Amino acid sequence: MSAAVRILGVDPGLRITGFGIVDRGASRLAYVASGCVKSGAGDLAVRLKVILEGLREVIAEHRPDEVAIEKVFVNANPQSTLALGQARGTAICAAVLAGLPVAEYTALQVKQSVVGNGHARKEQVQHMVRRLLALPGDPGADAADALACAICHAHGARLGALSTRGMRRRRGRLG
Repeated sequence: MSAAVRILGVDPGLRITGFGIVDRGASRLAYVASGCVKSGAGDLAVRLKVILEGLREVIAEHRPDEVAIEKVFVNANPQSTLALGQARGTAICAAVLAGLPVAEYTALQVKQSVVGNGHARKEQVQHMVRRLLALPGDPGADAADALACAICHAHGARLGALSTRGMRRRRGRLG
């Protein structure tokens, strides 16, 4: 029997970055932890530092093997998209600094994997995360999105579609 793989899911946000950790065993997923890193308002550089330090603490405490992060979607406000991209980049840096592989998923992929509908509402994602991980209640929206990202990665990796273990990186590509 193979050892469980611990997956950290991240839902990046400039004010609130959600995180969720699951263990993928041979036949099931197990909830480990979830929560949020809150950077509040104020100077952008300070907020990004809070996200970086918060995620580094989560990584140090829970020691994940892999990281799954939600991709940024482009919305009507370019400034918001840019700020969200910076928060996402900071989350990726936290993982890379810890030597962890990072997989990226769109919100559509995450919702499709967890709910079966790429256009599911936040409440539906929360409910399905609760059911899939046998939680006593619905997690908060940001933590649920992060857990959903981890679940999406776990489902894809189990199917072999997303596994990169044992592959070598050449010129930025896996092979």
